[in-house]
Amino acid sequence: MYHAVGHRPAPAAYRLSVAPEAFTEQMELLAAHGFAPVTTAELGRAWRGGEPLPPRPVLITFDDGYEGVHRHALPVLAKHGFVSTLFVSTGWLRGEHEARGAHGAHGTSTALDSMLDWDQVRELAAAGTEIGGHTHTHPQLDQVDDARLRFETLRCREIIAGELGAAPVSFAYPYGYSSRRVRHMVRAAGFAQALAVGNAAARRRQGPYALERVTVRRSTRIEEFERLVEGRGLARHFARDRALTKGYAVVRGTRKVMRVLRT
Repeated sequence: MYHAVGHRPAPAAYRLSVAPEAFTEQMELLAAHGFAPVTTAELGRAWRGGEPLPPRPVLITFDDGYEGVHRHALPVLAKHGFVSTLFVSTGWLRGEHEARGAHGAHGTSTALDSMLDWDQVRELAAAGTEIGGHTHTHPQLDQVDDARLRFETLRCREIIAGELGAAPVSFAYPYGYSSRRVRHMVRAAGFAQALAVGNAAARRRQGPYALERVTVRRSTRIEEFERLVEGRGLARHFARDRALTKGYAVVRGTRKVMRVLRT
């Protein structure tokens, strides 16, 4: 799971960004080790229908819709013939669907000119990148009411379908947060599979709407990257992340209950 790819990302995006040189080195490692990238849609179809996957399949995914995916990542992916999946928050992208105040509500200082526009998204799609949904304004979906949840999933899918001529089939939860209610709504909106985070390898037993991914950060060295893609030491590497996630889940659940009680 990648986010921004760039030399000088906005401060709020820095930790979850990667430098273009690091991304190039990581893709070269995947090629040298015989990994075969597939899209999220291809993985979903294979696991639903029992179709074979290539040897050493791997998902390369990007969340949000940062411009560096087009500027820096696309040429590297094209060089190796790699496919990927880009999950876009449609209200964050530059153009007529841009949601007023979306970035301010998100609490970041991300500049709009660091986001993709729809011509760039179309170029990515034409080059073999699957375009998936990542909501319209990137809220924490398990904290919003049913009406907002329905809007965020349906509006995102509607805009992508209108811009690209085909409705997206894959979805990624903002921040990785979901619940049974959220997963049911994503399915009802027409998405066939959805990705969380989890910092573990995706397994069929997780179910099509809770597939896990591994986070690649600015601080991820190439030796660490190699261990992660080979599946070595994932639990140990992300132990702190998982402990924080479990603790925050309790806080989030309490917030949700309190919000319901106040209404």
